[in-house]
Amino acid sequence: MFDAALRNVIDPPLNAMGTRLAAFGVSANAVTVVGFALGLAAVPLIAIESYGAALLLILLNRLFDGLDGAVARHSLLTDFGGYLDIVCDFIFYSAVVFAFALARPENAIYSAFLIFSFMGTGSTFLTYAIMAEKYKISTDIQGRKSLYYLGGLAEGGETITAMILMCVFPDYFVVIAVIFGVMCWVTTVTRIYAAWLTFGRSR
Repeated sequence: MFDAALRNVIDPPLNAMGTRLAAFGVSANAVTVVGFALGLAAVPLIAIESYGAALLLILLNRLFDGLDGAVARHSLLTDFGGYLDIVCDFIFYSAVVFAFALARPENAIYSAFLIFSFMGTGSTFLTYAIMAEKYKISTDIQGRKSLYYLGGLAEGGETITAMILMCVFPDYFVVIAVIFGVMCWVTTVTRIYAAWLTFGRSR
């Protein structure tokens, strides 16, 4: 919901760092993979309830996630790079939620609900991007991307906020998971409606 607005704040420093990394020959895909590895390293830390250390790795993952696009824009923006970025993001999101189930068995059903909810936001996001390509629809509201980015109530900014809250207030994981899961389903429904407006009535 706030991702487009946040771009005005975070893009300048990210672009500056991305320019430097690209000048040193660092590839965007390498940044993506390193960031993904850092994010997955948070899983065992959450599992043993070392939430502070896990949060640090989650934040580093998000930094690298922003940097890979900045590097790509200053070197080579590729379809595979966009593909790899999205795949790593969705696996990372689900892995963090799964880790909270490992930490406390009572979290398991709510972790499952949130991962289930991610299927709604993920599928509506990706299938809209596929159809947007077919209909030659594009947008730069979130900067230059390899695929169409459809917004919603629960986007990247809201997702990382939820994860931060989970690490800072682990005793309230259930409440946070339920609230964010509902936000995901609102996003799913509104995206389906947006797709119907864009594609459904033209068929």
